[in-house]
Amino acid sequence: MAHKTITISEQAYRALARLKSDNESFTQAILRLTSDKGSASSLLDFFQKLPGSENLASNVELAMKRMRMVRLRRVSVE
Repeated sequence: MAHKTITISEQAYRALARLKSDNESFTQAILRLTSDKGSASSLLDFFQKLPGSENLASNVELAMKRMRMVRLRRVSVE
């Protein structure tokens, strides 16, 4: 596998180091953080590739309405 050298600021290095797991290389961290897997855009791409479905559209709309109705509450951790 070919390697490239990049230059980043100390601030960017520290930010990446905070996001990196202990058992993860910087390369693995960058690939994980820049992956579309699990992102809203990849979910949207998935749905856009499906054939049109009134049932799916209705279910998504219902789920969105329910999500808007949810109220978060504070929980004390002891």
